[in-house]
Amino acid sequence: MSSLLSFHRAILERIHDPSTNDLLILARGLGLRRIVCTLMKVYSTPGSIILLVNATPEEESEIGEELGIMGCRKPGLRVIGYEVGSKERQALYKQGGLFSVTSRILVVDMLQGDIPTDRIAGMLVLHAERVTALALEAFIVRLYREKNKTGFLKAFTDQPEHITNGMSPLKNIMKELQLRTVHIYPRFQEDIKKSLERRRADVIELSQNLSEPMADIHHAIIQCMTATLGELKRSHSTLDLDDFSVENAYFRSFDVVVRRQLDTVWHKIGPKTKQLVTDLGILRRLLLYLLTYDPLQFHAYLETLIATNTVTVMGVKQNRSPWMISDAAHIIFEVAKRRCYTISSTAKLKGGLPPQAADDDDDDWNVMDEIAGQVGEKRPRWLPEGLDPVLEELPKWSLLAEILHEAEGEILKMESLRKPPSSPGTNIVLVMASSTRTCTLISEFLSTRDTSALKGAQGRPMMMHKLRLYLWWKRKLAERKADGRQGFAFPDSSGHGGPNSGYERMYGDKEGISEALQRKDREKADRAASRRRVRGGAPAGPSERRATPVQPVTALGTIRSEANNIADFWAAQSTEEVDAALQFDFNNASLLNFDSTEFANEFDSNYGLLAPQQTVLVRPYSDDTDDRVLSEIQPRFIVMYEPNMDFIRRIEVYRASNPGLSLRVYHMIYGNSCEEHKYLAGIRKEKDSFQRLIKERGSMLLPIFEDRRDERGEALIKTISTRIAGGRRELSKEPSQVIVDMREFRSTLPSLLHASNMLVIPATLTVGDYILTPDICVERKSLPDLISSFNSGRLYTQCELMSVHYKHPVLLIEFEEDKAFSLEAVSDLKSYAKPTGKFPPKKTGGSGEQESNYASPMLQSKLVLLMLSFPRVRIIWASSPYATAEIFADLKAGLPEPDPRKAIAVGAEEDPEAGAGVNAAAEELLRCLPGITAKNVKYVTTKIRNVKELCEMSMPQVQEILGIEPGKTCWEFMHRGEGKN
Repeated sequence: MSSLLSFHRAILERIHDPSTNDLLILARGLGLRRIVCTLMKVYSTPGSIILLVNATPEEESEIGEELGIMGCRKPGLRVIGYEVGSKERQALYKQGGLFSVTSRILVVDMLQGDIPTDRIAGMLVLHAERVTALALEAFIVRLYREKNKTGFLKAFTDQPEHITNGMSPLKNIMKELQLRTVHIYPRFQEDIKKSLERRRADVIELSQNLSEPMADIHHAIIQCMTATLGELKRSHSTLDLDDFSVENAYFRSFDVVVRRQLDTVWHKIGPKTKQLVTDLGILRRLLLYLLTYDPLQFHAYLETLIATNTVTVMGVKQNRSPWMISDAAHIIFEVAKRRCYTISSTAKLKGGLPPQAADDDDDDWNVMDEIAGQVGEKRPRWLPEGLDPVLEELPKWSLLAEILHEAEGEILKMESLRKPPSSPGTNIVLVMASSTRTCTLISEFLSTRDTSALKGAQGRPMMMHKLRLYLWWKRKLAERKADGRQGFAFPDSSGHGGPNSGYERMYGDKEGISEALQRKDREKADRAASRRRVRGGAPAGPSERRATPVQPVTALGTIRSEANNIADFWAAQSTEEVDAALQFDFNNASLLNFDSTEFANEFDSNYGLLAPQQTVLVRPYSDDTDDRVLSEIQPRFIVMYEPNMDFIRRIEVYRASNPGLSLRVYHMIYGNSCEEHKYLAGIRKEKDSFQRLIKERGSMLLPIFEDRRDERGEALIKTISTRIAGGRRELSKEPSQVIVDMREFRSTLPSLLHASNMLVIPATLTVGDYILTPDICVERKSLPDLISSFNSGRLYTQCELMSVHYKHPVLLIEFEEDKAFSLEAVSDLKSYAKPTGKFPPKKTGGSGEQESNYASPMLQSKLVLLMLSFPRVRIIWASSPYATAEIFADLKAGLPEPDPRKAIAVGAEEDPEAGAGVNAAAEELLRCLPGITAKNVKYVTTKIRNVKELCEMSMPQVQEILGIEPGKTCWEFMHRGEGKN
C-alpha cells in the first residue's frame, strides 16, 4: 500500500469490502490496473477462487507480472485458455487461487459444473462498458448468481465515453451485472485533485506552427470533410445526424458512429452514400498522416488513392470518391508533390543516366557519402535530370532536436553541481509518440541527422535515402505494370532498408520461391493494404490497362504524368546501370576484424551499454503498462512528441508517487491543427461524459433483481401434454431445455435462451447447432456465415446430415438486431433486375469486357437450389437473437425434451477416425457409391452387414438410411446405373 496515493487508498476503502458489489468508473490514466491488482492481492487467500473476467491477453500478461512484483506468487495469476483441457481445468479449480478465464470457457464450465460455482469467492469484471444483454459476461453473472448469492462482484471501467450512448446506459450496465452501487471518479473529483496537485512537474508547452504547405493541405482536407459530411446529411435528412460534425470526425470512433446511424437503412442506400462513409475514414486518416508521415510517404499514399480511383473510357470504376475531383483535392495533390520535389519546366526526365560526377578512383568516403545521400555539390547518379529534391521536413523534427539539446545541457549542468546520488530519477530522456511507425521515424531521424546543418535541414540525409527508395519503388511499379502484375504499397524504410534490404525479394519476382512463402507474402501485402483501406499502389489489371484514362481534374493528370515520366526514366536504363546507381557494392567495403586486439579493446567503448545521460528512449503510448515503465525507468526528462491526455495523468501520478523528483515535461503540439482540436475535444468529451453519468446516478432508479431459482421452479411445470384423460391434464415437471453445440457459445443466442428460462446444455454435436426436441435440429447461420458456407459447400453437407438423422431439419438465418433485415442491398438487386443484354456475355481474356452480374448467382437463387435438393429442410428467418429465442420457445411448446446422450451420439459414428483400418476395402467401395460420403459411411456400416445386403434393399429401405434424395440416387445407381459418378 506504500506505493498507492491517497485517492487510491480512498477508492480501495470504499470498494474492498467482500460483502458489497460495486461498479467503479475511473478516469483514464489514474492507475486503474494498480487498484485491480491490489484488490486481487487482498482477496488472494488459500482455497478461495477469484475470477478475472473479460481481460485481454495483453492485460492478463501485464496483471500477472504486476502481481508478481507485488509479491503474489506461487502460483499467482493462472491464465486458462483453449489449450487447457477440461480435466486439467477441474483440477486447477479445486486448488483455488487467482484465475483469468476467457468468457466462452467460463460459461461452458459453469453450465457443465466443471467449476464449483458455489465456491467462487468473488469475480472481477474488466471493461464493464462492453457489458450488454447480448454479452457473454451478462450470461456469466446470471449463472454466478443462480448458485452463489454470497460471493462479491466488482466491475471496473475507465471508458466513460462508452457509457453515454442510448437511453439510461449506466442503468443497463448495472442491471446486467446485477449491481446497485456505482462509484464515479473523474479527474476533477476533490480527492484526486488534491492528491495530484500537491506536487507538480515542470511542464513546458511548445506550440509548433505548421509549415505553409502543410497548412494548405490541412485546410483543403478539412474542406473535403465538410463537403462530404454535408452531402451525407443531405442524402439522409430523416436520420438523427447531430453527431456528424468535423470535430467528431477527428476521432476513430466516428466511423463506428456513422455506421451505427446508417445500419438500419444500409440495405436501402446506394453506392454513392456508401462511398461517402468510406471517404470520411480516408480523409480522417489523411489528417493523421499529414502530421506523422514524412512528405514522401504521404505523397506515395496519395498516389495509391489515385490508382484506386481511376476513370477509364470503358466506364467508371466502382467506389469512385467524389472529393477527389474537387478544387480542394487539387490543392492536396499539388502541394503534397511540391513538398517532395519539383520538376523543371524547361527540362525533362531524360532517358540517360546523369554523367559521372566523380572519377573512377574516388575514395571509399565519397562512395559512402553518395549512398547516404550526402552529395554536397555533386548530384547523385541515381537522381533523374530535371527532378530537383525539395524534401520538406516535419517542423517537429527540428523542435525535437532543440529539446534534446536543451535536456543534454541540463543534464551536464546537474552533473557539474554534483547532486547527491540518493536523489531519485535517472537521466534517461523518454520520448513518447502515438504509434510505432512514428517512433521508428523519430529514431531514424535522430540517428542520421546532420548536427552541423541549419534548422530544417538536419534530416536531409534521411530524406535523400527515402527519395532513393521512392524512385526504386516507382521503378518496380513500372516493371510490374509492364508485366501485368499487381503493384504494392510504398515500403517502409525503417532500419535503413531500401532495395538492398529485401524489398525486391518481398515484392519482386516470385520465381524460385516456394508456394508457402508466396502465400505468406501475399497475406502480408493484404494486411498492409487493409490498414490503408485501399490496395496500395495497385496498377490497373490486364483488362483495364488497355483503356485510355480520362483525367477528371488537372491535379490527377499531373501526378500521373509525372509518375509515368519517372517510370519511363527507369525503363530506359539498362539493368546494369540501374543496379550500379541504386545499389552499393559491399564486396569492396572493409569488414571488421573480430579477432584483432584493437577490436577487443574498443568493443566496450563502441558497443557497450550506454550511460543514462546518453540514452534516449522512444516509445509509443500504451495502456496502464506505461505506469510501470515510468516507475522502472524513472526519467527526469519526458518529451511528449504528440499530445495524449491519458499519459499526462500518468505523469501526474508518477510525479506524486515520487517526492523529491525533479521532473521536466516537454509537451509538443501543432498549433491550430487537428491535433490540437482533437486533444481539446477529447478533454471536453470526457468531462461531459462524467457529468452525464453523475446526473444519471442522481436520478436513477435502483434495479430490483429477481430470484431466478424460484422463477425457475415455477417454470419447471411448463410442458403440457396434449393428451387429456379422465378430465385432467398430465403435466410434465421436466424443465424446458436446449442442447447447444460448444462452438455456438461464441454467439449471443445461448445467453438469451438462458435468460428466457431455458436450461442450456452444452455438448459437442456432430450434427446441427441446436437440438430443440428429439425430432427438431437447427443449424444456425448468420449472414456472413451463410455466404461463406455456400461458397465452401459446407452448408450442403450440413443439411444432408440433418436430413438423414432428424425428422424436422431447420436452417435458421439470423440477422443482427441493429442491422438491415435484408440479404442484399436494393441497389444490388436492381443490377440483377436490369441486365444489360439478353444473354450474359462470356468472359474474354483480354478484351477488357467486364463479367456480368449473372456470373455470380444471387444468394436467393442458392437458397432455392438448396431447398430443391433437401425438401424437408425448413428455413426460419429471425430478425435478431431476441426473435430467435421466442421462436425456439414456440417450437418447443407441447413437445418432449431432447436427450443429451442421444444428441451427442448422433453422427458420432461418422467420425472418419473412428475404426480406421477396419473393413477398409468395403468402406472404400461404399464411398464410391453416390449418396455415400466420408461423413455418413460409418453410419451406413452400422446399418448393414455387408455390401450385398445394401444391394438387395428396396428404395424405401435405402432412403431410410441415407435420406430421401441421397437414397434414391444410390438405389438408382446400383439397379439402373443412372446415378451420378
